[in-house]
Amino acid sequence: MTELLAIILAAGEGTRMKSAQPKVLHEVGGLPIAGHVLRAAVDGGASRVATVTGPGHDAIRKAMLSIHPDIAFFEQIERRGTAHAAMMARPAYERAEGYIAVVYADHPLLRADNFKQIIERLDAGADAVVLGFEAKDPTGYGRLITDGDRLLAIREHKDATDAEREIRLCNACILAFRADIFRDCIDKVGHNNAQGEYYLTDLIELANATGGNVGYVVAPEDDVMGVNDRVQLARAEGLFQNRRRREMMLGGVTLKDPNSTYFSHDTRIAEDVTVEPNVVFGPGVSIESGVTIHAFSHIEGATIGTGVSVGPFARLRPGAHLGEGVRVGNFVEIKQAEIGAGAKINHLTYIGDAEIGAKANIGAGTVTCNYDGHNKSLTVIGERAFIGSNSALVAPVEIGDDAYVASGSVITEPVAPDALGIGRARQINKPGYGKKLHDRFSAIKQSKQG
Repeated sequence: MTELLAIILAAGEGTRMKSAQPKVLHEVGGLPIAGHVLRAAVDGGASRVATVTGPGHDAIRKAMLSIHPDIAFFEQIERRGTAHAAMMARPAYERAEGYIAVVYADHPLLRADNFKQIIERLDAGADAVVLGFEAKDPTGYGRLITDGDRLLAIREHKDATDAEREIRLCNACILAFRADIFRDCIDKVGHNNAQGEYYLTDLIELANATGGNVGYVVAPEDDVMGVNDRVQLARAEGLFQNRRRREMMLGGVTLKDPNSTYFSHDTRIAEDVTVEPNVVFGPGVSIESGVTIHAFSHIEGATIGTGVSVGPFARLRPGAHLGEGVRVGNFVEIKQAEIGAGAKINHLTYIGDAEIGAKANIGAGTVTCNYDGHNKSLTVIGERAFIGSNSALVAPVEIGDDAYVASGSVITEPVAPDALGIGRARQINKPGYGKKLHDRFSAIKQSKQG
């Protein structure tokens, strides 16, 4: 397979986002915009990746390295155009063999297929290939000047004639070249244009001038939409969600109300899972078959085994692992906990930093008190244990197999297997004392009103 170097241009500040955060770190589907571009490039065949960022963009570098650990970074200090940005990656492309693709980092809906389509054209003999699209409204885009399947030039909107502005075939976000063609042309780019900048798109005319075979491929417009402000960010999120919803349903997942279900970029759901309305999946969720996620549940960083029922109104936080056949009911929150097969946690309960044995029953209102203000501690509940309603389990503490905890208990010491743990004050009844309290409090109230 021919080597492909992807040069990702991520140096822009994105001032139209009105944000202290660089534009390409804003998220779509829980993944930074630049992360989507990176994944598309790598999945599409890039064997090497170079990224050009701006000064102080350490957060971009950190985010991208968390997705792909082998990236060479370069810095564009002066903002003098896209070709100038690409020149900053010279140490990477000087020794490159095969192909070089330059891609803008603000296109979160790019797919691996977009890169593969370009590579196929290069493999077929093209010296340079541009990804284009048919724009519904081409205003502001560079126009592709073509002759049949040959690309003659890319004309930026501000430099285009009136006739050229009528063209709807526009430049998208990937320009790819044979490595030798790229090196031959990049240093010839001038800045005699309306912006006084070094345009990457000028490489197309320069490649043609060498007698090269320059072509283009066309992608759906949604694949190549760029994000420059928060309105476009919201639109990208909507398109991403619709894409993921379709993928899920075609993959065997039932969505009762697709438009109210929100997925992350890495949500993994097996066949024969049912998702009711108003469910949100954050990053890091994996769900096996036969699961039902009831309405108004929020799930993030959790793994859910076969045949589990979650919700309604449940919250699974990172580190929640639910075994086969677990039941998690309404207003239950689980974090950093292993829940054994067949366990039931049906109502109004918080389980954090815990191990729950198979077939244990956790009563309504139970709380694992896992934090002392400084440290987190573990609660262990054995198999088939029964925790009565409104119990507080103060960690670190262990409840043995088949043990019982009486309702309303505060448990601070271990409960042995088969034992009953009671941690509450003895009830005392005082006949007639209720009337005395009523009379006293009524008199106080009347004195305040008088």
